[in-house]
Amino acid sequence: MKRATDPDILLLQATADPTRLSILRQLSAEVEVCACDFTDCCDIGQPTVSHHLKVLRSAGWVTSERRGTWIYYSIRPEAVIRFRELAGALSAGPARPAAVLTGKVAPLTVRPAN
Repeated sequence: MKRATDPDILLLQATADPTRLSILRQLSAEVEVCACDFTDCCDIGQPTVSHHLKVLRSAGWVTSERRGTWIYYSIRPEAVIRFRELAGALSAGPARPAAVLTGKVAPLTVRPAN
């Protein structure tokens, strides 16, 4: 399988993992987080945290800053903006009522005139 190089695909792929999504949620709730603090939220070991943070950094989701022996991460606002743009570009199709999209109401069908 060919490895994706499109920045938008990398951004979206990085969010498709439950651990990385948990990390992003924690980062969106705080200004910055020490790498050591992700082991608690995600219930995983430090090497696994480091791997997920590397994926998020490579995809453009996070920035990092070393302070002595600690590394602090923060979410990149540009990544959030791009993610929202990508999601906003999706359409449910031409003017379909929300009830049809959620499956609560059967879609209208047009029958040919006899």
